[in-house]
Amino acid sequence: MWSQTQLWILLITTIAGIYAENTFDSCEKAVFLDHNLQQLPPICSTDRTQSDDPALKKVAENRLSTQIFGIIEHYKQTDPVGLPGVPIPDPMPIPDIKSSISLVHLNMKNVLSYGLSKFRIKHIKTDLKLLQVKAGVQIDELVLRGNYTMSTLFSRSSGPFKILITDVYVQGNATLAVEMDGKIRTQDIKMDVKFADMNMNFENLGLMGSVFQGIANSASNIIFDTVKPLMLKEAYEKIRKEIDTNLENAIADNTFPNSISPLDMAIAEGRKKVRNMGYDPYKIKDYNHTMGVFGVEMSNTWVRGVSSFYREGNITVEIENNVLIIGMQVGTQEIMGSTQWEVNIGKGMVTRAGHVKFTVQHFKVSVVLRQSLDLRNRAKLDDLQLELGNIQVRCDGAGTLDYVLELVVNILPNLLRYQIMDALENPIRSRIQDEMDKIDVEKVLKEKVLEYEKLGVNMNFDLPF
Repeated sequence: MWSQTQLWILLITTIAGIYAENTFDSCEKAVFLDHNLQQLPPICSTDRTQSDDPALKKVAENRLSTQIFGIIEHYKQTDPVGLPGVPIPDPMPIPDIKSSISLVHLNMKNVLSYGLSKFRIKHIKTDLKLLQVKAGVQIDELVLRGNYTMSTLFSRSSGPFKILITDVYVQGNATLAVEMDGKIRTQDIKMDVKFADMNMNFENLGLMGSVFQGIANSASNIIFDTVKPLMLKEAYEKIRKEIDTNLENAIADNTFPNSISPLDMAIAEGRKKVRNMGYDPYKIKDYNHTMGVFGVEMSNTWVRGVSSFYREGNITVEIENNVLIIGMQVGTQEIMGSTQWEVNIGKGMVTRAGHVKFTVQHFKVSVVLRQSLDLRNRAKLDDLQLELGNIQVRCDGAGTLDYVLELVVNILPNLLRYQIMDALENPIRSRIQDEMDKIDVEKVLKEKVLEYEKLGVNMNFDLPF
């Protein structure tokens, strides 16, 4: 059975692993950093399993932190273009292209595409319940270069060509699913490419040059529609292979049931972890307060049921304009509590003690968090919505006052609980934001990545809230 912790690590390592795997399979002029930010030589796939060089072994061990640290530094730029370690060949070879425009037959060979690595991530939306990812990236310029041969009824020409495509927008959707063997694999990938303008230049066209240039530029959609399937075919195969390979490496021999979504399974494991960590039942610190001659003490206070949380709505993770947005709706089942109270007057001259039990039918929270990908900025609590279920209180020890307290608490808060929650939302949001402002997100993330590399899923996941 997988824990919630392992599932989140799976998500992180899968994303980072897609970037890292092919980077370490390359012998290009890459320079990697160790944890002390010292330069190490690049490593090639042919040497990875054979080399005894400690530096190369350290690079292989630290590739998750290397990639994540590289991404952190990348998004400190004003206009981050591309992404460190993404296995996109630039230039990328494209299979030979054959096209016909009117009476012109065009063959293009030795075609290379330039500019694919110069992309900007416009948006990414992840639906954790449905295991779906939707992404959109923009490329300012995409250039195709190669050699052509063109034949018409009257002439034949050949030579180099250049096609300039501007404002290219790529929209992609990927869906994962738990298959019969319990493994998560890519189920479906869909992509589409659109552009604003395209200009073509074919050299050595001869007498038909100006005529063909006019026809070709006016029929740019026809040329692009011929090229697009070839480019997408290469992308489909590469993306599917990378996702499935990294999922398999991350999941190892673990399996998931196909009767429940991995997200709900993670939440179920999270409930178990909350209980194992001693938060349900949870003992609240004793409370003492003195005001003049009056003193109040609350002791042996316990709350039960906080681990009964469940997914009330969807949980989404989005990236929009270089900002990470996490939205979730979580609810609990019945929460019960009890406390022993004591009131004294005149420093103990008169005392009264008793016991209180309360139940809350449910408690629901809707949260939207924003975190700039430039981690020097603090996280922001963008929205907080609270909903409290019916409240019931039972008192003893105060005599006739017990009935008065029960009447007041059981009727008034239930009649006004929506107004009470609305009034509490802003103060609670401000208090939470104050605590979040104290957290150095970049520092915490780097520490946790390094800790994960040392301890794996046995690491400490407590955060400094």
